[in-house]
Amino acid sequence: MRGASVWAQLLGVEKTLVDSVEFDEDEQVIVACVRPRKAERGRCGVCRRRCAGYDAGEGPRRWRALDLGTVQAFIEADAPRVSCPDHGVVVAAVPWARHGAGHTRHFDDTVAWLAVACSKTAVSTLMRIAWRTVGSIVKRVCAEVDQVVDRFAGLRRIGIDEISYKKGHKYLTVVVDHDTGRLVWASPGRDKVTMSRFFRALGQERCRAITHVSADGAAWIADVVRDWCPRAVLCADPFHVVAWAGEALDEVRRAAWNDARRAAGNDRRTTTGGRTIKLSRGDAKKLKGARWALWKNPEDLSDKQQAKLAWIAKTDPRLYRAYLLKEGLRHVFTLKGEAGIQALRHWLSWAQRSRLPSFVALGRKIKKHRATIYAALEEGMSNALIESTNTKIRVITRTAYGFKDPHALIALAMLALGGYRPALPGR
Repeated sequence: MRGASVWAQLLGVEKTLVDSVEFDEDEQVIVACVRPRKAERGRCGVCRRRCAGYDAGEGPRRWRALDLGTVQAFIEADAPRVSCPDHGVVVAAVPWARHGAGHTRHFDDTVAWLAVACSKTAVSTLMRIAWRTVGSIVKRVCAEVDQVVDRFAGLRRIGIDEISYKKGHKYLTVVVDHDTGRLVWASPGRDKVTMSRFFRALGQERCRAITHVSADGAAWIADVVRDWCPRAVLCADPFHVVAWAGEALDEVRRAAWNDARRAAGNDRRTTTGGRTIKLSRGDAKKLKGARWALWKNPEDLSDKQQAKLAWIAKTDPRLYRAYLLKEGLRHVFTLKGEAGIQALRHWLSWAQRSRLPSFVALGRKIKKHRATIYAALEEGMSNALIESTNTKIRVITRTAYGFKDPHALIALAMLALGGYRPALPGR
């Protein structure tokens, strides 16, 4: 194999002629002077269409290549400009790098793979680049994947949710495919405009193919889904519905704690459920520390928390009734199907008679979303998969700390969770 061919393999360049390789004593780097083969010259950098030449550009430029051992390597070549009918005057395409990049394709692919698999410090230190540069590279690689991969192919059942990615109420809307478990779309924002952007990208024909959509009770999701996918079954997420019961229970707990605190400071008596109960100064403290005993599932309670729950049953029947209502609603979603629907009807009647304002209001809220909750019980769908994806995105968010552009975070999440991770060059 000739020396030029060996250098082409070492530098990871294809369809390229290597004219010379020198070691720059001043900068302590290897510089390879190259030029594209004849068939690759005179092409638009954006669409790679053959175009008429425009000028010689600003002279030779360099692209960072993968290190050769411990020495940095660069590719140097002319960068003429061409006149494209569609994109105007642009720098001509080169076979070893993406348009607008300052690094070779192999360098970009290696950085993208490391960004998915390694920590921020490891990527920056190993590749000797700034973390902000990693964000730009990840966006380039993800954009190229989107050009060759149809992420929306075969979508039938999807889950939609939002996740916070930065302080100041900054959210991403994410869409997951229930059948493959892949993240298929994400965008900054959580409103109807953002949601409509996804369905517009999906197209009317594929919107008609959507059969099921799982989501929480947010109106900005439900209204847009009904507009774009009128035939799709909208399923409420059981986790969010039970979380509503947890919030209602917490309201009762705070009210009970305030009653106990006031009673302990006055005559140490309070009326609960039609009877008078004696309270000591320690009761307020016990109620304040009872939050986890009330929130956790019965099978997960520790011995201490079980004792706390038994004490609440004797001391405050109102709070214990709220706890039973929360557990009753959770039991509805363990039954599913027709049994779950019947159990939910009984639960709504129980909540209406509970004389607990927060649960009476919850009953009205559940009636408002009754159709989507029934659908979730019948179809057995939930947002458990998308909540798992959100947890992974939170980990990626911590890794991507320092990316000012949320699209760099989205690109990293798509590469990690979209099912199309970049491959290491030559593997």
